[in-house]
Amino acid sequence: MSAVRFDAVVFDLGGVLVDWNPRYLYRQLFDDEAAMERFLAEVCTPHWNERQDAGRPWGEAIAELSAAHPRHAALIAAYRERWDDMLRGPIPGSVAILDELRARSVPLYALTNWSQETFPLARRIFRFMDAFRGIVVSGEERLIKPDPAIFQLLMSRHGLDAARTVYIDDVLRNVEAAARQGMHALHFRDPAALRDELCRAGLLGVAHG
Repeated sequence: MSAVRFDAVVFDLGGVLVDWNPRYLYRQLFDDEAAMERFLAEVCTPHWNERQDAGRPWGEAIAELSAAHPRHAALIAAYRERWDDMLRGPIPGSVAILDELRARSVPLYALTNWSQETFPLARRIFRFMDAFRGIVVSGEERLIKPDPAIFQLLMSRHGLDAARTVYIDDVLRNVEAAARQGMHALHFRDPAALRDELCRAGLLGVAHG
């Protein structure tokens, strides 16, 4: 590895440390997997959810979508009313890595695309978030990854040097956006691969065989 010494690690949350997926909820509400996938592709779409991550109030989002799809109104409302059913739990191998970094006194931060209304629920559920010195939440800032402005906000708010900061995300476009800001950006695939990359970066010791 290069001689660069990394001073901080920034984690994305959903898909890296938290196992979140709307299918965990909607499999309870649909008998037909194909019908569920159509609903998530055509009604409660990822783009629709991202607008809440960017700060749109859930009440407004539910009302507008229900007006457009009245026969699905109950299913649309469930997205918010039963939001915690979309959380399967922490991703254990990733949380173990977070704990190891914390034990090594590595400064830890989080940058997440998350609604400002639902994030406090996750914050209470997942106590590992206490490891972070700061968390930038898209819905609170009304900025959303991969907008470069949210990465710049993270770095300026917490005094981070991009070249000495590792950023971890499971969404490739966000990884690429972080890299364009000069961060050492890692594309998360699974905890074992992440551990190897952090060992090469000099942030973790060699994993035990």
